[in-house]
Amino acid sequence: MYEAIQAERLYEKIVEQIERRILAGELKVGDQLPSERELGEQFRVSRTAVREAVKALREKRFVEVRPGRGTFITNGTLQAARDSLSLMMKIAPGEGSRDLVEVREMFEPEIAILAATRATKEQIAVMRAAVETMETALDNAETYIEADLDFHLALAEASQNSLVPMLIDFIVALLREQRASIFFVNGGPQRGQVHHKRILDAIIKQDPLAAREAMRAHLRQVRDDSAISAKTSSF
Repeated sequence: MYEAIQAERLYEKIVEQIERRILAGELKVGDQLPSERELGEQFRVSRTAVREAVKALREKRFVEVRPGRGTFITNGTLQAARDSLSLMMKIAPGEGSRDLVEVREMFEPEIAILAATRATKEQIAVMRAAVETMETALDNAETYIEADLDFHLALAEASQNSLVPMLIDFIVALLREQRASIFFVNGGPQRGQVHHKRILDAIIKQDPLAAREAMRAHLRQVRDDSAISAKTSSF
C-alpha cells in the first residue's frame, strides 16, 4: 500500500505519501488510518516517525485523532480555507462583503443556468422545501438563513458539476455571516423570497436564461441590502 522509506526526515515522507492519497481521492473524509504499529510496518519506520507524521497531518488539518478510536481523515483543509476567508471578512468587513457579492455574481448566475437544464426531481424538491421553509420563517433569522443556504447549495448540486458544490462550499460559512448581517434590513427576507421563488420557477420550467436573470436580480438585491446593513452598523 505504501512505499518503504529511506531518508533523514522520515516523517515528512510519510506525510507526503498520505497527503498524495488524500488528494487523489484514495483516502476520503471519515476513513480511518491504520494504527501507529501498522503504519510503522507498512512504511518500515519507527513508531516515533509515524507519530511525528500524524502530528504534522493534524497541524495541516488533514486528520483528526479521536481518543480511544484512532486517526481519521477530515475535511479540515476546507475548514482552514473557510477560516482564512472569514478572517479576511473580519479584518475588512466592508471590502470583504463587497468582494463576496462580486464572487457570487461571477458564479451563481451561471450555476443557475446549469441547474435549469440539469436539475433532477429530487434536487428540485430540496429547493422547493427550502423556499417553503423560508416562507414560514420570515421572522426567524436562524431558520431562514439555514434554509437560504440549503437552497443555494441545492442549486450548486443541481449543476451536476462535481467541482461546483466544492467551490460553493468554500463560501457557505461567509454566506451565513453575510445573511445574518442583512436579515434585519427592513423587508430584506421578503425581498429575498421574491427572488428565490422566481429562481425556483425558472428551474422548474427548465428556462436557463430566466434562471440566470432571476439570480442576477437576487444578487443585486443582496448587494443593495448589504450596503444598507453596512451603513446602519456604522452609526
